[in-house]
Amino acid sequence: MLEKTTRINYLFDFYQALLTPKQRNYMDLYYLEDYSLGEISETFTVSRQAVYDNIRRTEAMLENYEEKLRLYDKFLGRQKLLHDLAEVVEVDNHPQVLQIIKDLKELD
Repeated sequence: MLEKTTRINYLFDFYQALLTPKQRNYMDLYYLEDYSLGEISETFTVSRQAVYDNIRRTEAMLENYEEKLRLYDKFLGRQKLLHDLAEVVEVDNHPQVLQIIKDLKELD
C-alpha cells in the first residue's frame, strides 16, 4: 500500500496541472493531507461513494498520463544515474563534481 501511495503522490506531483480543480482537491486531501473519504465527503457535501469514484478515476488518469509521457519513469532513471555517478566520483574524490550532482538532485 505504501508503494502505491508513494507512486500516486509522485504522479500527482508530475501531472496535477492536467487535472480539474475538484480532482486536485480530492487527491490533495486524500493523499497529501491524509483525509478519509468520509472527511472529504463532508467537506464537499457529497457522498463517500462519489469521492471514492472520483479518486479512483483520477488515479487511472494519472496512470494513463504516465503511460504516455513517462515523466515518473524518467525521473527514477535520472535519480539512479545521479546516484551511480556520485558513487564513481566519490571514489575519485572530485568535490566539484559531487557539488554539481547535489545541485542536480535538488532541481528534481
